[in-house]
Amino acid sequence: MSEIPKRVTATEQWRDLVKEASDFNGVCLDEELESYLVFLLMRYMQETTLTSKVMALEYLQGLQSPASQRNECMRDVGDQCLLYSGLYPKLAQRRQVKISYYVKMGRSAYSSVSAFTQSAISNMYSHLAESFVSLMDTLQAMRNMHDTSMQLEPLMAYELWQDTRSQQARRILMSHEQGQIDHKIIPITDEKPIKH
Repeated sequence: MSEIPKRVTATEQWRDLVKEASDFNGVCLDEELESYLVFLLMRYMQETTLTSKVMALEYLQGLQSPASQRNECMRDVGDQCLLYSGLYPKLAQRRQVKISYYVKMGRSAYSSVSAFTQSAISNMYSHLAESFVSLMDTLQAMRNMHDTSMQLEPLMAYELWQDTRSQQARRILMSHEQGQIDHKIIPITDEKPIKH
């Protein structure tokens, strides 16, 4: 008798993709971070207005929300900043801001949820804020695993690495560096050398 094929759920598919991306990227996500990322991707899978939102306004509205709504609003800001920086990093370029703008705002949003929560959830959001760059790197790796044309351009990668020490950005820079001809660059100037 042949074996009945196992039906794979959407959750399992996302989990496999997240695991593959973190392995590809050399990032070790603990179970809590991995699960959060899987459910974040599932929650926003059908979202069509994500890239039209202005995060600074969402952030301010979240801070000014009544206490009963503040944590949910700030969680959404953190989540959306994570998706922007990880899955849509070129959106930052179109909006003329650095990717690190979304990283800083997302970390701040998660930290505020942690500060306003008095439970075990506080620790989780603190952990998300601390691990934001690793989560972003994993999402970027998901984009780049099978299509290198989705990689950040060298200047964006350099800025992101300088601002956040993103390991994904560092790998992109190193791959560009390895592709370059190794030679000394002599600056060209109109100035004459100074004689001593």
